[in-house]
Amino acid sequence: MGSGIRTQPPAWGAGPSSLGPALPPAGEHRRRWRPAGWRRLAGLAVLVLVLALAGCSAAGGTGGAAPGGGAAAAGSSPGGGGAGSGGEAAGGAGAGGARGPLTYLVCFDPGGQSDIEARRQQPHLERLLGRQVAIEYKVGGGGALCWSELVRSRPDGSVVAGINLPHIILQPLQQQTGYRTEQIEPVVLFQSTPLGLAVPASSPYRTLDEFIAAAKANPGAITVGGSGTFSGHHVATVRLEKLAGIDLTYVPFSGAAPQITAFLGGHVAAVFANSNDLVKYRDRIRVLGIAADERFPGLPGAPTFKEQGIDLVERIDRGVGVPAGTPPQVIAELEKAFLTIARDPAIRAQMEEQGFVPLAMGHAESKAYIEHVTATYKALVQDLEQ
Repeated sequence: MGSGIRTQPPAWGAGPSSLGPALPPAGEHRRRWRPAGWRRLAGLAVLVLVLALAGCSAAGGTGGAAPGGGAAAAGSSPGGGGAGSGGEAAGGAGAGGARGPLTYLVCFDPGGQSDIEARRQQPHLERLLGRQVAIEYKVGGGGALCWSELVRSRPDGSVVAGINLPHIILQPLQQQTGYRTEQIEPVVLFQSTPLGLAVPASSPYRTLDEFIAAAKANPGAITVGGSGTFSGHHVATVRLEKLAGIDLTYVPFSGAAPQITAFLGGHVAAVFANSNDLVKYRDRIRVLGIAADERFPGLPGAPTFKEQGIDLVERIDRGVGVPAGTPPQVIAELEKAFLTIARDPAIRAQMEEQGFVPLAMGHAESKAYIEHVTATYKALVQDLEQ
């Protein structure tokens, strides 16, 4: 059914015409069905069969004839081979790093911000690096499963992973995650999304003041969805509780895509969402506050929390990282490719139209930024544990 090929069994009861010529009568088949020189013909047939088998074996041993490329094919050129071809082992390293396919780990569900950007970058990376780029999803623990796998990978440029701030800072501070922040070497930060508090368009809460009043009247009754625990969404919820003097119930999801699906389906009363999701679904939601210093261009009618007397600024920064110990020349090559994409005017325009804030922070700048915000988030750890 999947191939679209339909087969039909032979019509065994249809008579001789459906099966070929009728067999000769008994006693006559030896004389009539063995032409002169049959032994020579049989020997020739065996010889042809042997030669054919030998040819197949020779072709299979090269590794280059199979679709998708074998180990030898993947190692023969920088961009060759398929995602599972084993080109990494056979291809060896060039310029201090692997030259086989590049595995790009996405740490959240398909359809989320990390996935959108990885898919946007993929064809450009293949062109700039001269390597196949295979996107793989490693979802779990609010990204922790993926980052744990990243730090266990070979530090040779064969694997990169999308990284999210403050996730990679807060998670190791809160629990055993299988990785530490310093085990991830940032290559670039290429995108940011301010967070906003939203309710469905049909919600009784028309303003932030009404939302806060309802939360004070019914402590813990209002559910707020977010992407993961110890994430920017979690931090924003906790900070709003502290600044407004209210109690909310935070509901974590495995990524932004399932978070928004649950919210639109009425499974949570409100959501702290990324700016691009707020823009995408603006006709179906009401944004009560944007956690930014200024109004967001994609939602000019939505007030900031600061405008409403609450000093809440929170965003998610995204980039890509490699395992600590990756050679500097490998990081520099990846940095150059990702920054070329991040600085492309057409790509930046696409991102802005979709509700993202483009960034183009290189390796050194990203590392310094992470060290700076780590100090800020360490001060929030106690609040998150309560």
